[in-house]
Amino acid sequence: MSTPDTLRVACLGAGYFSQFHYDAWSRIEGVETIASADLNIAAAQATGLPAFGSLAAMLDAGVPDILDIILPPPGHATSVRRAIAAGVGTIICQKPFCLDLREAREIVEEARAAGVTLVVHENFRFMPWYRVIRDQIACGRIGRPMQATFRLRPGDGQGPEAYLDRQPYFQQMPRFLIHETGVHWIDTFRFIFGDPTAVYADLRQLNPAIAGEDAGMVHFDHPDGVRTVFDGNRLADHVADNLRRTMGEAVFEGTDGCLTLLGDGSVSFRAFGSDKSENVLAPDEANGFGGDCVRHLQAHVVDCVRTGRTPENTAADYLTVIAVRDAIYASAENGRKVML
Repeated sequence: MSTPDTLRVACLGAGYFSQFHYDAWSRIEGVETIASADLNIAAAQATGLPAFGSLAAMLDAGVPDILDIILPPPGHATSVRRAIAAGVGTIICQKPFCLDLREAREIVEEARAAGVTLVVHENFRFMPWYRVIRDQIACGRIGRPMQATFRLRPGDGQGPEAYLDRQPYFQQMPRFLIHETGVHWIDTFRFIFGDPTAVYADLRQLNPAIAGEDAGMVHFDHPDGVRTVFDGNRLADHVADNLRRTMGEAVFEGTDGCLTLLGDGSVSFRAFGSDKSENVLAPDEANGFGGDCVRHLQAHVVDCVRTGRTPENTAADYLTVIAVRDAIYASAENGRKVML
């Protein structure tokens, strides 16, 4: 039920992943989702909300407090600009944000000049296991952090039909593994260990049915001598009842022990020199995507709107992720380590 304090949210986009956005908004207290817009108006109508065939038509019918842009990068800049012009105060935009770093910087500056809060929907840092891992490391559980490795193994990239049942545009992306997926761990590693200071990448294409790279390894240097590795292979799998829950496995190692993330979302700690592990986080039982990270992100933004705080995932902050992504591709193309 709406009240004067209810935040009104409108969503632009009704494709595959939008289902998690609409569901999450419906479960956040004090929020009313008022409309959906998509070029495929039937998809917008399927949400059960007042439906529109364009963002302009939706904004003409009423300006929301929050606009959630759930589109691929080609639609980001135009949509953000139209929302700014309409007077939307808070905008959330899907990743990977904008077409390139130049465009992203322009949009960030335009939002800043208009006094608009612009957030990137980078939700992996809101997965409960990464919040727990960061807290455990921050409190000294593993001693001095030394290194971490994430092994991306979603097992969805084999054969000519790869991705066609869910996100068919994946097949046509000239840059895929890092641009679409690896950016999650650029942000996650910097969330835990700080901004990387250098990268080295070796990328490759294994499935000829897609245009971009679908496997590779990226080595990151972080402050205080920490090293992390993103080991991605979309053709291989890992042990999990839901391969898209964590999308792989990870280990975070320090001088006093290590934290291990498994495909069920559980996190365990093993002390250095011990053969026993202690449960830190139980297996995930959330119904939403990735430990309900979409709802956690959206609820964070709502709380910041209400309290006047700055969200931790602003588009201005996300410019660093885009710059690191570009450095990864430069490293892979030139076969050398790139300093940041």
